Amino acid sequence: MSPRRGRRAVQPDRQLAPRVPETARRFERVRALTEALAAPLSDADATVQSMPDASPAKWHLAHTTWFFETFVLRDHVPGYRLFDERYPFLFNSYYEAEGARHARDRRGMITRPSLSEVLDYRHAVNAAVAAAVDTLPPGALELVELGCHHEQQHQELFVTDILHLFSENPCEPAMFAAERKQPVAMPGPIGWIGRPGGIAEIGHDGAGFAFDCEGPRHSVLLSPHAIADRTVTNGEWAAFIADGGYADPRHWLSDGWAWVKAEGIEAPLYWTRGGEGWTRFGLDGRRPIDPAAPVTHVSFYEADAYASWAGARLPTEAEWEVAAAAADPVGGNQMDAAGAVEPRPASGGPAFIGDVWEWTGSAYRPYPGFRAAEGAVGEYNGKFMSGQFVLRGGSCATPRGHLRTSYRNFFYPHQRWQFTGVRLAKDLAPC
Repeated sequence: MSPRRGRRAVQPDRQLAPRVPETARRFERVRALTEALAAPLSDADATVQSMPDASPAKWHLAHTTWFFETFVLRDHVPGYRLFDERYPFLFNSYYEAEGARHARDRRGMITRPSLSEVLDYRHAVNAAVAAAVDTLPPGALELVELGCHHEQQHQELFVTDILHLFSENPCEPAMFAAERKQPVAMPGPIGWIGRPGGIAEIGHDGAGFAFDCEGPRHSVLLSPHAIADRTVTNGEWAAFIADGGYADPRHWLSDGWAWVKAEGIEAPLYWTRGGEGWTRFGLDGRRPIDPAAPVTHVSFYEADAYASWAGARLPTEAEWEVAAAAADPVGGNQMDAAGAVEPRPASGGPAFIGDVWEWTGSAYRPYPGFRAAEGAVGEYNGKFMSGQFVLRGGSCATPRGHLRTSYRNFFYPHQRWQFTGVRLAKDLAPC
């Protein structure tokens, strides 16, 4: 999950009055969950940056606040004064229209303001938005809604970035207590959902919130294909490793093979092999891998290699969306509250939402007719449509209520610190 997955175009809203309480409640819930996620952290935990792709927890807390302060309060509340004139430089992410900013790979150098001061900043902006929400114009209310979805993206980044940070600590601390689990039987062989091909519609249909990269809705031509009814498990991935999957160049794209050799990749991120087999590090500390659970923390290169080894391929994003739209989109393991976050074995029926983001074979590019919005919020998405691949379905770290079958996430092919997994597809002969 990327912090840059699109923005919603602002549209006039004739139902302004009924929406104000709903928007205010959503704002309060979203802001409260972020602080609940931060509650177990020390000031040091919240300050350190473990790699350039990850941001400190304190920065996430402040950046999401800067978003509301800048695009809602500063731009739409007459007489509003910034909480601190230094904060726009410190907590702007990539908005060129908002001026100079601190370098992304040096966010861990912001030892001050402290975590306590950042929380004071959040509380002040929360109070200002709550005081202004009844008088905000329709366009500003749309920006509050966008800001809530933006913060939900950062909630996922918050926990995945902390997971990476704690994995770099030799003590491997747990952020949340482990849940007691009943043994789960291994799922049966993968089943296949066939489709004869033909014209289909994908993209957001215009009802409710969506980011701009999810539209416009448009027609696609599908060839006959089948898509797996579940994602690949840890046990199946262990078989790939045991069969020499990471040592056989036949299954790897050229860039992927170069990455494996240069980085010494031998297993998914956070996996370690010991005398008693494979273990994985999670937000609940180090545990034996659950063979029945979905494999996660694999890159596009690994996903593509596994698919080749399995005699299959990755689905296109159009194939994935058409299959997901025909399944139950409500269920799935997602983040409902602060606490342990971990993929869970499938409990029956094809589930396309939750547990792990699923790599597709589709490049992240604009749909036909896509146009970026005017102004700074137009930078939210369109300028990143280069060199990345689409993921679908959300994960156990995605806040519930944030996902849709049309939702498009995207990452570079080597990245794997998010909860990223694999669903297979294969071609079928024309009928």
